Amino acid sequence: MQSSVDAVLFDIDDTLCSYRRSGGEILPLAFEQVGVEPFFTVDEYVDRYREFTAASEDMNDLRKRCFATFAAERGHDPAVGRAVARAYESERDHTNVQFCPGARETLAMVDGDVAVAAVTNGAPEMQAAKLDTLGIADYFQTVVHAGYDTAPKPDPDPFHAALDHLDVTPERTLHVGNSLASDVAGGQRAGVQTAWVHGDTDPAGADPKPDYTLSTVGELRRLWK
Repeated sequence: MQSSVDAVLFDIDDTLCSYRRSGGEILPLAFEQVGVEPFFTVDEYVDRYREFTAASEDMNDLRKRCFATFAAERGHDPAVGRAVARAYESERDHTNVQFCPGARETLAMVDGDVAVAAVTNGAPEMQAAKLDTLGIADYFQTVVHAGYDTAPKPDPDPFHAALDHLDVTPERTLHVGNSLASDVAGGQRAGVQTAWVHGDTDPAGADPKPDYTLSTVGELRRLWK
């Protein structure tokens, strides 16, 4: 693989790092703080996250808009949703993150061999806190915050922005990420090679089909030579 690429683009969340406390753990605490029964799930939040990126000033604003929309749709005052968002933010610590298996070693392996960038749908201040905490910010020649700097993944624009910054061609670039819907689909639209980190998901029948399938980002080391 190494000889076929001049650059590697990485997704961040659940590809390179993950929260020590998941959103599924924090959201019930937020509802409890506000004193209201849960009226949406963390999966619903993740599914609709991208609807609010363009209009939002930052991550806190996005979450307030999103949660207020859920509240209005489900018979609550939008102010209740905004209160849940504030409670969620009080519980969420963007520095309380850990490496995904093999991530640190993989970054060290590709560093110096090829150009490296991150393409993430996460908000700038949120992602900067993670990269700084893990001590890996210097690995990336650029970080494209899709949905903020460009349209969100799976739009090809964030990938094109990274390619332009690195001055590399799509066909000699590999994007590594954990989402078929945003990372693989978006990478393919941009014309780059794709590696899907499937984790515990059964990779059989993946749609769209990536060029490479990895159980963890650390498996990239096996294919690199």
